[in-house]
Amino acid sequence: MPTRHLLLAVLVAALWGVNFIAIHASLEQFPPLFLVALRFAVLAVPTLLLVPRPQVPTRWLLGYGLGFGTAQFLFLYLGMAAGFPAGLASLVLQASAPFTVVLGGLLLGEHLTRRRALGVGIAVAGLALVGLTRAQATSWLPFLLVVLGALGWAFGNLASRMAAPPKPLHLTLWMSVVPPLPMLALSLVVEGPSRIAGSLTTSLSAEAAPAWVGLAYTVVVGTVVGSGIWVWLMARHPAGVVAPFSMLVPVVGILAAWLALGEVPVPLQLLGGALVLVGIWLASRPAPTRSSPDPLPETERVPV
Repeated sequence: MPTRHLLLAVLVAALWGVNFIAIHASLEQFPPLFLVALRFAVLAVPTLLLVPRPQVPTRWLLGYGLGFGTAQFLFLYLGMAAGFPAGLASLVLQASAPFTVVLGGLLLGEHLTRRRALGVGIAVAGLALVGLTRAQATSWLPFLLVVLGALGWAFGNLASRMAAPPKPLHLTLWMSVVPPLPMLALSLVVEGPSRIAGSLTTSLSAEAAPAWVGLAYTVVVGTVVGSGIWVWLMARHPAGVVAPFSMLVPVVGILAAWLALGEVPVPLQLLGGALVLVGIWLASRPAPTRSSPDPLPETERVPV
């Protein structure tokens, strides 16, 4: 990979790591369920008007939108709104990689090698260690919500893989069409019209500016710019060369949360995070084959 492309891959990881700080800022103003609907509605409108529909079966488009778009961010935002730190959220969400390996084996009949099984086990042990430290500090619930978000991402990975889109960025953008209406309906039922209206009414104040900046960052920088660069790199290099750069996301996320929000991870959380990253690396590495020098990995990483 040329140096310029390597720097672009690092840049995308940095953009996605900072994305969790942007989400935190938006959650300070908007209730989590409504924020999910708002985030994707902002992206869905220009997508419907400007982006051609991807040439994939509707069921896989819906599956990707419900898994990656709806379930992932529903539980991620609920977990962060319940107090789970932004930096640790960037780490725990990477559990989507080992989840994808396991679900691929169970649902798609993909071969689970001993190395991948070992990676999954190490990643789960790391997650358990992070969860234990959070349970001692507060409770298990916020941690489990973010884990469910990672599971939603994994189901989205499987749907994306089955869709096999000729233009992956089109699928990523059209995924945004699925969440707004069901999430708005859920928000109206759970959070209520008065809470939604209150968040919108007060959002015009100067104090709410960071929430709008965070939302703009999430939509424009995190999704459009970050995804665009990532797909561009994937089209020019083997996926096994590009995908490992996604493991820099929690490193940037934890560091950014430390600097911006004062979230200082305890040593056991750092140890658990290291185990998660090692497990992801083992589980996501492609198995060497004699017929192809650059085999594709079995797990497809998609952007946050």
